[in-house]
Amino acid sequence: MNNNAIINWHLLKGVCIAIVCGLLISCAAMKAQDAEDKEQLLAAAGFKLQLADTPEKMAHLKTLTQQKIVTHEKDGKNYYVYADATTCQCLYLGDDSDYQRFQQLQIQKKIVDDQKMTAEMNENATMNWGIWGPGYGMGYY
Repeated sequence: MNNNAIINWHLLKGVCIAIVCGLLISCAAMKAQDAEDKEQLLAAAGFKLQLADTPEKMAHLKTLTQQKIVTHEKDGKNYYVYADATTCQCLYLGDDSDYQRFQQLQIQKKIVDDQKMTAEMNENATMNWGIWGPGYGMGYY
């Protein structure tokens, strides 16, 4: 291999590593945003926020199922626990009525999100790029 081939190989390797890192960061950011969205719904539904504000609480929090609502029974009553050791370093605790409100809020959010996406698609479909002259809407500026 000559020097140009070695340089090109290292450049290609660096670009690939940068792309993979960018994708991983994007995925992590999306996961964090999903967790924040869910936590907002939990709070709106009446779940109580409990911060892991001591080393003991944090250690216990890390042992729980992360970023999923898990049912636990205590004294014949269901409790719903959502643990998040990374985004908020907290857990949310709710009862049956809180969980039912959470489910209703999730459905409402999905309906709103679907309506928003439909409105954006309709707006894009009605955009008449031709009246703005050649190049607009084709990726040219």
